[in-house]
Amino acid sequence: MNEIKAIEASQMKSEVDDFKVGDTVKVHFKIVEGKTERIQIYEGLVIALKNSRSGKTFTVRKNSYGVGVERVFPIHSPRIARVEVVRPGKVRRAKLYYIREKIGKGAKIKELIVSRKAKAPADKTVANQAPASPAE
Repeated sequence: MNEIKAIEASQMKSEVDDFKVGDTVKVHFKIVEGKTERIQIYEGLVIALKNSRSGKTFTVRKNSYGVGVERVFPIHSPRIARVEVVRPGKVRRAKLYYIREKIGKGAKIKELIVSRKAKAPADKTVANQAPASPAE
């Protein structure tokens, strides 16, 4: 069992992007075509997070020309360059499969508004460390 855990640990990314179900994200995905390699952006709503450790995946749903398209991405895949959160969502469910039946405005997710007070402590710690006087 320890050998399996060691192999899984070697395949996992050290830094994983921070996002959750309900967020609208841009997935920067590496596409290999022959000898050339390019990054394609897939933007949509995260409707599910599944599994754990190295097998962890997330499902992104977007509406393409009036047709709903879903794609499953492994979080620890070397082909995912990064996941950028465009708009944080406010949801009360772990899986948003009900979005599949919704059309138009009904398929919208409310935006999570983060208070300035929640952001302030991170800014204050940087501000408190910066004005150290060199005269001392």
